[in-house]
Amino acid sequence: MVPTTISSGNEGLDFILKGGFPPRRLYLVEGAPGSGKTTLALQFLLEGARRGDRALYITLSETKEELTAVASSHGWDVDEFDVFEFNSASEIFGDGREQSILHPWELELGETIRLIQEEVERVKPKRVVFDSLSEMRLLAQDPLRYRRQVLALKQFFSGRDTTVILIDDMTGSADERDAHLHSLCHGVITLERLTLDFGAARRRLQVQKLRGVDFIASYHDFTIRTGGLEIYPRLIASSYHSSFSGDAIASGVAELDDLLSGGPRRGTNTLLTGPAGCGKTTIALQYVFAACERGEPCTIYEFDERIGTLLTRARQFSLDLGPHIDSGVLVIEQNDPAEISPGEFTAKVRHEVEVRGAKMIVIDSLNGYMAAMPQEQHLILQMHELLSYLSQKGVVTFLINPQTGLVGSMASNLNISYIADTVVLMRFFEAGGRVRKAISVLKNRGGAHEDTIRELRIDSGGVRVGEPLTHFRGILMGTPEYLGEKGPLMEDRRSDS
Repeated sequence: MVPTTISSGNEGLDFILKGGFPPRRLYLVEGAPGSGKTTLALQFLLEGARRGDRALYITLSETKEELTAVASSHGWDVDEFDVFEFNSASEIFGDGREQSILHPWELELGETIRLIQEEVERVKPKRVVFDSLSEMRLLAQDPLRYRRQVLALKQFFSGRDTTVILIDDMTGSADERDAHLHSLCHGVITLERLTLDFGAARRRLQVQKLRGVDFIASYHDFTIRTGGLEIYPRLIASSYHSSFSGDAIASGVAELDDLLSGGPRRGTNTLLTGPAGCGKTTIALQYVFAACERGEPCTIYEFDERIGTLLTRARQFSLDLGPHIDSGVLVIEQNDPAEISPGEFTAKVRHEVEVRGAKMIVIDSLNGYMAAMPQEQHLILQMHELLSYLSQKGVVTFLINPQTGLVGSMASNLNISYIADTVVLMRFFEAGGRVRKAISVLKNRGGAHEDTIRELRIDSGGVRVGEPLTHFRGILMGTPEYLGEKGPLMEDRRSDS
């Protein structure tokens, strides 16, 4: 029985293709030099060899030595499949001609096709990679002749138990590449390599067509690592719903929980916003510490602060996260600027949730997230999809969103409050000649919340939230001032407390 799909050799691509390639068809993999075409093709052939199928790599562009170097960099062995290169094809002639080296440009196109067909007849492979169409295009020297020869190749493989990948490096103009080639192939996969103004190059993949398959459309980020292409399929949050209880999550600070009628609900995200130094990260760490104490796995993605600095600061506020890291309950991951794509970050989060079972995620901060991925498009939409996924999984998410400025009118670089379930605002205010901090809840989709403004203090004893401050003026305008009595204001803890 013929299988409905065969694996491409790449788990991420198989996921995008809903199982793999329909067998006995002709496919086009196109992309600029350096985009990962050869690596993907090698994975395809090695997967066939692993399953006991004969596989054949036909190369007009690279030598076997060059192919071996690429394979060796991933720990692969090209001896697992057949390699047919034209600079050693003189062995095939057998007509008495003396020629030790035969280069592709010295052949007529028809002769090249004949040699390919003879090698396929000899090997009888189930998987074939043809690298590349650019050389065939040069030999043809005429678009119509080139198209006829590609069609002849397709007809030659038609009816055979062979799945073929044609590689095209997309050199030359669009007219020279002949867009009609897409219509001849059963499926088309395009790989792109994008050079940014700063940081590592980005790579992404798009399945342009695949007849009869409802594949996952749009772009999918990927990286080339030792072992092949690591593809990060675009996240579709609606596909990942799981049942969970929507109970409130306590922070261990009763007054802080009272602001949200018990705390954030499972499956919701909380936006902590305010100027630098007002306590946003510490509030998130308070919830993380309490969750770790309950034995719930948590993950912090740090974009701004170094992990060592974060842990030192947490200890100063009586939040010793070290034992929880040692036990594996807490994972803190540092993300280097300009070295990660949105798809890769989403894949990291999914791994923590689906493999490690993380119940709480902290992203610190959204500004750092944006800065780490310069020139990327639609980051807010991708973040929205990620938050929807975390909601479907019942994960509690905290987003740190610094505002520009310290006092006076302030604004955020990101208009992300509309996708947040809960918005907690923190501000500096002046009272009695001292700089103090205030905390309030502006929005809570998860249920009721206090509409009061309370004082926030963070010291060596941890987080404290004071009584409602009823005589505030100007907090929403960015210039909060307390005009009430001194009584409700918190002072330093007593030394014996």
